[in-house]
Amino acid sequence: MPSRTSRRPIALTADHVDRVYREVPDPGPSSTHTPMTDQDKEDLARRLLDENAGRPFWVFAYGSLIWKPAFEYDERRPCLLHGWHRSFCLDMNGWRATPEQPGLMLALDNGGACNGVGFKMPEDDQMGRMIRLIEREGAFLEMIPWIRWVTLRANGESFRGLAFYCTPPTSRRHKGEARLIRLPIEDQVHRLARAVGHAGSCAEYLFNTVTHLEQLGIHDSYMWKLQKLVADEIDAVHGSTPEAGQGTTACAAAE
Repeated sequence: MPSRTSRRPIALTADHVDRVYREVPDPGPSSTHTPMTDQDKEDLARRLLDENAGRPFWVFAYGSLIWKPAFEYDERRPCLLHGWHRSFCLDMNGWRATPEQPGLMLALDNGGACNGVGFKMPEDDQMGRMIRLIEREGAFLEMIPWIRWVTLRANGESFRGLAFYCTPPTSRRHKGEARLIRLPIEDQVHRLARAVGHAGSCAEYLFNTVTHLEQLGIHDSYMWKLQKLVADEIDAVHGSTPEAGQGTTACAAAE
């Protein structure tokens, strides 16, 4: 994995994010997802920890967990995951999208390889830390099949890490689950350049992720191509300069 910070200019900028931004009211609880009860979260946390069998508790970050982990950790290291790659392949009509303008969520799809960051969690209160991590990633019953332990590599060493939103085999998908959507890249660009929800925009998420990957010296050719195409699409739709009065959200989020 590259270790130096990239100096290449990124086409997608905070100005692009500002042009997409608009206020979207919080629609309230999702009608398509089933919230976990406290018992559901406890049962899932216990099962995941049992599956790790007393090994160190690592979490694999490939998207927003890199730039907004929202948890304490003892160690952070770059690592490589074989057999999976980044893909905007989860259908999304809330959070950073709406039913009228659906977006896409980043996930790990089968095949290839993915450079990311491993976070080693503290040894104390692992049950509580696991529950808070589940809550951070979206505590819905439909997400359970998308969580798995994966094998990471760093400095010639292999170790297990917990990864969220890994495409599950068809047999493990939740009944009625229709979130997996593998679109041509031009259709991905169309959604990512337009989708906005109460939590921000898909363009903002892409901007923050690519920016932080580049800062870490991680070059993902798919993400790099996507950010350029999304920037071009935003220029085509909104013009090449920010509209007056638009709020700024991306710069603060990218700190």
